[in-house]
Amino acid sequence: MTRVLDDTLYALLLFVVALVVVFLLMPLVITIGMAFDARDYLGNFPPRALSLQWFKHFFSDEFYMNGLTTSISVAVASTVLSTIIGLTAATALAEGRFGYKQALNTLFLSPLVVPSVVVGFALLLFFSKIGLYSGFLPLLGGHVIITLPYTIRVSLAGLVGIPRSVKEAALVLGANEWRAFFTVSLPLARTSIFAAAVFAFVFSMDDVAVSLFLSSVNTYTLPVAMVGMMRSHFDLSIAAAAVFMMVVMTTLMLCVDRLSGVNKILAGD
Repeated sequence: MTRVLDDTLYALLLFVVALVVVFLLMPLVITIGMAFDARDYLGNFPPRALSLQWFKHFFSDEFYMNGLTTSISVAVASTVLSTIIGLTAATALAEGRFGYKQALNTLFLSPLVVPSVVVGFALLLFFSKIGLYSGFLPLLGGHVIITLPYTIRVSLAGLVGIPRSVKEAALVLGANEWRAFFTVSLPLARTSIFAAAVFAFVFSMDDVAVSLFLSSVNTYTLPVAMVGMMRSHFDLSIAAAAVFMMVVMTTLMLCVDRLSGVNKILAGD
C-alpha cells in the first residue's frame, strides 16, 4: 500500500513538473513560431508556412532600429559605469575593515527589492527636479542604478572566493595593498568581473519599466519601441524583435554559465 502511494505521488509530481515546464515554454514556442509566419496578418497557430519577412521588416524599420541603437548605447555605457562602480564597492566590502558592512551591502542591493515601476517613477521625479526631462543621460542614470546591484553581487562573489593566504603571500613578498590587489586579486577575479559586466548588459537591454518612464520621443530603447508598436500598430514584427532579443540574451547568459556558472555566481560560492 505504501509503495502504491509513493508511486502515485511520484507520478503526480512528474505531472506537475511537466505542466509547469509546458506553461513556461509555450509562450516562447508560440512567439518563435509566429515570428517565422509567412502570413501578412496575425492568424492561428501554428503557421501554415514559414518566412523571414517579419525579421526583414524588423531590421528595416527605422523606429525599431533607433530603439535598438539606443538600447545598445545605453547598455554599453551603463555596463562600463556599473562594472567600475560595482567593482569598487565590492572591493570595499570584501577588503575593507569597517563596521556596518552588511548594512551597506543591503543598501547597495536595495534596488532589487524595490518594484521597477517605483524606481522608474522616482527617477523621473528626480531628473525632472534637476532639469533633465529627457534624453540619453536620464536613461543612462536609470540603467546604472538597476544594473549596479548585479555587478556588486557578482564581483563580490569573485573577490570573496579568493583565499586570503594568496594576498598575504604577495604582501610578504614586498607588495603593498594596492599592488597586491591589482596583481593578485583582480586577475583571479577577472571571470566574475566579466560575468558581472554581462549581467549588467543583459538586464539593461531587457529593462522595460524604468525605460518607459525615462524615454522620450527621440530617445527610447528597443523594449519601449516594442511596447509602443503593440499599442499603435500590432504586427508580427514584434515577435521577430522578441526572438532577436531572446537569442542575444540567451547567448550572453550561456557565455556566463560556460565561464563560471550562473548558479555558482548567484550563490556567491
